Amino acid sequence: MADPKTAAVGPLVGAVVQGTNSTRFLVFSSKTAELLSHHKVELTQEFPKEGWVEQDPKEILQSVYECIARTCEKLDEMNIDISNIKAVGISNQRETTVIWDKLTGEPLYNAVVWLDLRTQTTVEDLSKKIPGNSNFVKSKTGLPLSTYFSAVKLRWMLDNVRHVQKAVEEGRALFGTIDSWLIWSLTGGVNGGVHCTDVTNASRTMLFNIHSLEWDKELCDFFEIPMDLLPNVFSSSEIYGLIKTGALEGVPISGCLGDQCAALVGQMCFQEGQAKNTYGTGCFLLCNTGRKCVFSEHGLLTTIAYKLGKEKPAYYALEGSVAIAGAVIRWLRDNLGIIETSGDIEKLAKEVGTSYGCYFVPAFSGLYAPYWEPSARGILCGLTQFTNKCHIAFAALEAVCFQTREILEAMNRDCGIPLRHLQVDGGMTNNKVLMQLQADILHIPVIKPFMPETTALGAAMAAGAAEGVSVWSLEPQALSVLRMERFEPQIQATESEIRYATWKKAVMKSMGWVTSQSPESGDPSIFSSMPLGFFIVSSMVMLIGARYISGMP
Repeated sequence: MADPKTAAVGPLVGAVVQGTNSTRFLVFSSKTAELLSHHKVELTQEFPKEGWVEQDPKEILQSVYECIARTCEKLDEMNIDISNIKAVGISNQRETTVIWDKLTGEPLYNAVVWLDLRTQTTVEDLSKKIPGNSNFVKSKTGLPLSTYFSAVKLRWMLDNVRHVQKAVEEGRALFGTIDSWLIWSLTGGVNGGVHCTDVTNASRTMLFNIHSLEWDKELCDFFEIPMDLLPNVFSSSEIYGLIKTGALEGVPISGCLGDQCAALVGQMCFQEGQAKNTYGTGCFLLCNTGRKCVFSEHGLLTTIAYKLGKEKPAYYALEGSVAIAGAVIRWLRDNLGIIETSGDIEKLAKEVGTSYGCYFVPAFSGLYAPYWEPSARGILCGLTQFTNKCHIAFAALEAVCFQTREILEAMNRDCGIPLRHLQVDGGMTNNKVLMQLQADILHIPVIKPFMPETTALGAAMAAGAAEGVSVWSLEPQALSVLRMERFEPQIQATESEIRYATWKKAVMKSMGWVTSQSPESGDPSIFSSMPLGFFIVSSMVMLIGARYISGMP
């Protein structure tokens, strides 16, 4: 006879982690922060044109339902009663923009992903409207005018997608980042779904005033965004609504944080000056600046870190954002075929232990912090006939570390007090070669938790601590201490400096590749004077090169 379902684990809290590459659902014990079970579903990305990145909002939503259902099945197999799950938190890829029909529940267009570059012309046109002596957009939002943020993506949809225009005219359209789409759908959708977001996600739209903590009419007028499209803004920790279907029907959704803010909470960086770096699709270094906004003079963003309750104050952070980190591994796997699985890169890099003078700048979506240079594109340089796929794999890992050093140096200059160690998390931190490289290149210790799911943990903490749930205490004495693994620098500082200086030289060479006359700007006249033979020879050279690098015969 099967053992009866046990409640001995105490109250549980679930966390949806909706990322660019995958969706996960994880369940934690609120008393010990132990991860009990989880499930993951990989997602499709669509690249309809050069520089465009889209995802299907319905696929994302379905992946959430699937992850919840499979995790609950696993808990059942472990004889853990899912009625112990008292709340669910959501963390999500930020800035990715969704617009949908509130009468049918159908998306009006694919989600335009944060990495998408189609809005560069929109950004350039808007930049001309900002007075030279007063950048009111940055002073109100903490953000530079960039393709990265939601407002310009929404502006593009309103200008270019007839379905969206018609729905807006008829009052049927709702806008949101991924968290809004998920919460609205999970809490009923067309049958009373809650249209909301939290302050951390709202602060990434370029429509939200991070001082007054509300949508800003001047910003909405500047971007020509109707304010009735926007979700209600709540704190990061309160009950938004109840799940209306599936295994967790009736469970409150009571936590919501953009993924990087969730990781800051999960790493328990609640003190001013504490910082963490998350290695995911991109790389994101956040430093808690307390209850004051600190504006960067070195290319970093000012953003809301968290607001853990209706009556609790908002805390702020400085952020350095790198567009391409884990995404470069996926590119090596899916586009070049150098590796079969993401884990293979560690084996290849370990095989040679050096890039042999090869440097990789993965500026596939331009350069983010500290440069904010949309004209940059990816380059591999320093290649010789000796270079093979192992050296390129090592160079790809080094690129992640060099980019982290750039934003860490900018943060040190802004804060005035250099970080003495770096707390890290995210899927890539399982790669020990990467972690050792990071310590070597920064020349400070790198500290990672043995349980790397700090983004999920942060969302769970926010949900469990919400008023009306109150199964997770955020008081310092009640917080579980995460067990850490430490990586110390193993090379001389002079070697680190030489490699970093060479990397900086490569970065400079990556800039200025895209101009208004470049092919990806959409001007067909660029190609009209080129003979057909040019394209055939170019394609053959690229194919032979790719086969040579990947080791194919």
